[in-house]
Amino acid sequence: MRRTERFHVEHANSLWQIYKTVSFWKVVKNFIVIQIARYTPFLGAKNWLYRVFLRMEVGKQTAFALMVMPDVMFPEKITIGRNSVIGYNTTILAHEYLIKEYRIGNVIIGDEVLIGANSTILPGVTIGDNAIVSAGTLVHKDVQPGTFVGGNPMQLIFSSEEMDKRTDNFTD
Repeated sequence: MRRTERFHVEHANSLWQIYKTVSFWKVVKNFIVIQIARYTPFLGAKNWLYRVFLRMEVGKQTAFALMVMPDVMFPEKITIGRNSVIGYNTTILAHEYLIKEYRIGNVIIGDEVLIGANSTILPGVTIGDNAIVSAGTLVHKDVQPGTFVGGNPMQLIFSSEEMDKRTDNFTD
């Protein structure tokens, strides 16, 4: 179950009412910062931009690949632990605008997490430490620590116990 706050709207769909929910100037600033970060090849510079201008919590040695798209409206609701990899063209959403409501939720990505390319992470989910998310996955619910998940809908591929056995083979 995703943990989001729900806000009911009347009349036009919630996206038409976007600037009642978030400042226009905040969106403009965030959009510019994100576009610069999406194209820069310098990992340290990306992390600095995200921390300073978007108020995201980003752990040391976390790497954002090219074209990663953090939430434009509420990036401050995104937390990523240390030494994680966010794959090419991944989208991390902390909001969703629907017809009759909009929802906002924190996204928490743990330490040493691998997110494969072209994945989408929905608001209100937690991805536990040492988890692996396969490329092209729609993360619509929590991912337990140490597990390997993938697909759309997202499904468990290997449990943490199975992953431990697989990684033990590398150390022998």
